[in-house]
Amino acid sequence: MAGAETTPTEYVTHHLFHAQACYVDGGWHFGSQYAPCTGFWTFHLDTLIVSALLGFLFLGFFWAAARKATSDTPGGLQNFVETMVDFVDNSVKDSFHGPRGFVAPLALTIFVWVFLWNLMDLIPVDLFPILGQMVGIEYLRIVPSADMNGTFALSLTVFALIIIYSIKGKGVGGFAKEFVTHPFGGMMFPANIILNTVELVAKPISLAMRLFGNLYAAELIFILIALLPWWAQWLPGGAWAIFHILVIPLQAFIFMTLTIVYISLAYESH
Repeated sequence: MAGAETTPTEYVTHHLFHAQACYVDGGWHFGSQYAPCTGFWTFHLDTLIVSALLGFLFLGFFWAAARKATSDTPGGLQNFVETMVDFVDNSVKDSFHGPRGFVAPLALTIFVWVFLWNLMDLIPVDLFPILGQMVGIEYLRIVPSADMNGTFALSLTVFALIIIYSIKGKGVGGFAKEFVTHPFGGMMFPANIILNTVELVAKPISLAMRLFGNLYAAELIFILIALLPWWAQWLPGGAWAIFHILVIPLQAFIFMTLTIVYISLAYESH
């Protein structure tokens, strides 16, 4: 809950500011909301660290399930992981008709990682900022999907894979020919190039902005609810949390599904 010494504007601004670091004039500078980092080499340390920790958590969880896997009497952990793997594998089978040796693990990684990103939004908004201040960390945000840098980094990876699978499925010549001649024929190649460029660039932008917009809005609403008196937070906070429980896996599923579809469209010839 907001402290009495801060105004609502200061409280919201503080909770929406990242732990920044930037390399300036031959040295590292740590930004604040009053002197933020500027320039290209600005790192959001909280997004990077939380994403890495969640990635290791995901890998450790699946590694533990693989170690204990048995064909006799599978336990609850193995059943849960196998259900998730089957769910993602069936989604890939329905949308991607090429070799799935890489695409299926990619889809599983994206789904689980983005789900864990989104799940951090259910942690009380004051918990980690207060813990951070106890150890000298002034700013701390723990929802990577509410950071545009995080969502764009993931979508740019998908963008690179779209180009790679376009060349893998059609060859360099086939990819270039389709880019120049589709959909209006070779005589209209200037329009084809413009249209295909817009379509190609729109894919990572739409992926990143959809995830960021939903989670940023959800985080902001939780922060605004925290501004209410403690006795008035329970009803709106609980209702929004229950609704957000549906949004968390849905956004992860949408990001995964669109990734599969985009790679499938890139791989197949038109």
